[in-house]
Amino acid sequence: MISVIYSPEFLEHDTGYGHPEKAKRLTAIAEALKAVEWQDQLEWRLPTPVNSRVIAYVQQIHTPEHIQRIKRVAEQGGGYLDGDTPISARSYEVALLAVSAWLDGVDQVLNQQPAFVMARPPGHHATRDRAMGFCLFSNAAIAAHYALSKPQIQRVGILDWDVHHGNGTEAIIRDNPNIAYCSLHQHPCYPYTGTEKAISGKYQNILNLPLKAGSAIADYQRLFEQEVMPFFNNWQPDLLIVSAGYDANDSDPLAGIMLQPEDYQILTEYVLDITKYPLFGLEGGYHLAALARSVVATLSTCL
Repeated sequence: MISVIYSPEFLEHDTGYGHPEKAKRLTAIAEALKAVEWQDQLEWRLPTPVNSRVIAYVQQIHTPEHIQRIKRVAEQGGGYLDGDTPISARSYEVALLAVSAWLDGVDQVLNQQPAFVMARPPGHHATRDRAMGFCLFSNAAIAAHYALSKPQIQRVGILDWDVHHGNGTEAIIRDNPNIAYCSLHQHPCYPYTGTEKAISGKYQNILNLPLKAGSAIADYQRLFEQEVMPFFNNWQPDLLIVSAGYDANDSDPLAGIMLQPEDYQILTEYVLDITKYPLFGLEGGYHLAALARSVVATLSTCL
């Protein structure tokens, strides 16, 4: 069984007409998953309502000023947190519920069940003190810190295959000796970070793998074989979080990588060589059909 953690409340984060990070992203995925022949292998779960656990971990990662600004703008009916990150009246509450879903995903994985967090807003661009790139709270980094509170978890790995570098995740976990971060992303491309192919960080816990526009699955396979797998085999994470963006698809409007939805089966096979019980959390992916097919490809590989 695979846990799919989802709430219709995630549709209530309204980014406005024409914005690529829209509610239809989730409905497209949900419709695709409910049409597969193996839907009896999916366990749909509502996220735990926002509680003190969620608030405490958000406060651990983000500054009070950042949290209060999102809350204040939402209470005023919404507005822009930066040039491409609009929020609506419900966005603060929905973003907290998304964090809760990611924490629930950790719990499901610890119960030896792969999990897919089908939540929005995404998170990997959010820094400690800034919302940016459609992201409000750093879901993956928060989930990693939550996982480390569990006695059976000593080390966490984060694999980010979104086409954009997860600058926020990297900045937040960089100085944590128990979290490793690896990103494969297009460069040059927003947010114009992660530019050097290198292992870095005080604890050698950061691996950035920039790819040129036009790169395809063969390029990813080479990097997984030569870089990603040795990095995580050396790190030996007790839990692996995948920041699963699907905007590296050829048809995606926001970048220029040439993956096909079926290629995510190959990437997921690598993930399963690292751990039998990964936690996938949705980041980007803005071509609705390609996004839905890519999630289906990912989860079908976990059966």
